Amino acid sequence: MSTLLTGAGYALTLLASLYAFVALFCHARTYRIDAAGRRDLSPSRLPVTVLKPLCGLEPRLEENLATLCEQTYPVYQLLFGVRDPQDPAIAVIERLKVRFPMQDIQLVLDTRIHGSNLKVSNLINMMQAARHPWLVIADSDIAVRPDYLEKVAAPLADPAVGIVTCLYRGRSLDTFWSRLGALFIDTWFTPSVRVASAFGSSSFGFGATIAMRASMLSAIGGFHAIRNRLADDYWLGQLSRDLGHKTVVSEVCVTTDVTESDFPTLWSRERRWMQTIRAINPMGYAFTFVTFTFPMLAVGLYLAPTAWNWAFSLSGVAARLGLHLRKPAPDLPAAGLAHYAPLRDGLLFLTWVSAFFGDTAQWRKQTVPIDDPAEPAA
Repeated sequence: MSTLLTGAGYALTLLASLYAFVALFCHARTYRIDAAGRRDLSPSRLPVTVLKPLCGLEPRLEENLATLCEQTYPVYQLLFGVRDPQDPAIAVIERLKVRFPMQDIQLVLDTRIHGSNLKVSNLINMMQAARHPWLVIADSDIAVRPDYLEKVAAPLADPAVGIVTCLYRGRSLDTFWSRLGALFIDTWFTPSVRVASAFGSSSFGFGATIAMRASMLSAIGGFHAIRNRLADDYWLGQLSRDLGHKTVVSEVCVTTDVTESDFPTLWSRERRWMQTIRAINPMGYAFTFVTFTFPMLAVGLYLAPTAWNWAFSLSGVAARLGLHLRKPAPDLPAAGLAHYAPLRDGLLFLTWVSAFFGDTAQWRKQTVPIDDPAEPAA
């Protein structure tokens, strides 16, 4: 029995250390277009409608939305949607119209609800005002560079592409809990996507950016097809893949705000993310324990406290801390805060365990079902 436990300790240490090294050095397979290629595609670029569903006044809402008003893309429409006539985000859009009078900015206020996913209901209402053949759907809390639309729309000229998505980094409000939340993205979630992409997976889609042709959206049944699904960004990609089209990752990396100010709020959000991943890929989720470096190394050393296992563990620790020093993109800063790594991994492990239980989650003060329906909503 002791030999078996020692072997398990070695295996756990090796797996956790190996994953940490792979996560540190892996690069996602991104869709890149060089300067010459971008010139070649320029005649094929079509006008873009950007869909931004809004709900409430986020800390940097106006600052983030303004970055979309400063794009170098030649022709694009900005659609902002709200459901509540009293939503304070409306005043932000009115100010943007004044600040950027030459931009095509439109607010869609529509109270109709079409399913359990209120964000998708908002998108359904907004589509009535969309005028252009290419669409970009993006969360309200992201900030982008001026060439963002250039890069995320370019792959849509390829008819084999179904959706375009992109990686993102967290930007905290510089409070303890928001810094921990940003590290969830920067040192666990995004590295795991890079690993999956590097090894050939494309089964993802992220709310930070989904670009697709309007004809592709119609082919999968429109936004109505996902109106009762929580992971709407993932399902936009999956339904297009079901039709034989590719999901590609853009070379662009955007910034998303992390605003949780206390532990309950952070726990609720991260547990919902974990529950969603578990619902989408139960088998893969069960094996993600190897990604929680510090807890797994601790268990491995407890089971096999040998000199060799200590050496393996220290190499794993070095790789894990290296994730805090790796830049998400050349023009974006590294996460830093390496001293948070043991706490961040410990909280990840607890959240992972808790997400095996319960079939509902809290999202924007709404209780939503985690397990998606077996068939797309008609």
